[in-house]
Amino acid sequence: MIAIPTLDLRHGTAVRTLVNSAADGGPSLGNPISLARTWATAGFRRLHVVDLDAANGGGSNAALMEEIIRDGALDVQAAGGVESTDAIERLIDAGAGRVVVGARALEERDWLEAAAESFPGLLVLETDIRERRVVTRGWVRSLPLDIFDVIEELDGLPLGGLLVSAAHPDGNRGSADLSLIEDIAQACDFPVMAVGAVQTMNDLRALEHRGISGVVLGNALYSGTLDPRAVAQEFSE
Repeated sequence: MIAIPTLDLRHGTAVRTLVNSAADGGPSLGNPISLARTWATAGFRRLHVVDLDAANGGGSNAALMEEIIRDGALDVQAAGGVESTDAIERLIDAGAGRVVVGARALEERDWLEAAAESFPGLLVLETDIRERRVVTRGWVRSLPLDIFDVIEELDGLPLGGLLVSAAHPDGNRGSADLSLIEDIAQACDFPVMAVGAVQTMNDLRALEHRGISGVVLGNALYSGTLDPRAVAQEFSE
């Protein structure tokens, strides 16, 4: 399993996204390229870069995203408001190792199929899950879709992975529904990555034990709750 730091972009800078602050971002972390290089120095191999402005319809950090990708400090998994084939192509041409797609891909299956065929192995589908149901648009809109029905429909598509956030059924987004995540990993023919709900090394080990291929990490790294070098050393592939 590979651990992947998050780098969130807002108004041309890196920000630390706090709980319930995704729309506005959080405290500034300074130069994004310098931060990416810091994670590379710590031993990480991949970086999850999110354009918060694009994701929330409030602008774009496309040029900065491409600059981070081209810098080459880490293999970049580009995310945030990617809802067109042209946007995918620009990111891949810049050198992104993977491109994350979300709401449109879930709502327009024909578009997802065409995009996956055009960019085999490079697209990662992202979704939040609440009690097995797919949730889009920031945990606000629930689609009438069972995640396992979605997985069955995706069977055969050349996707690079599925990125899931699955909160525990008690409604606490700070804890993951490990049983559900394990079932999803077993049901998928492509890699499954998890985001959020990690605070300790044992949390990471529990996800690895359940067949997860990667974990995207944010505040646990930035706050010092997790030791970046220890994480990078143990979870590097």
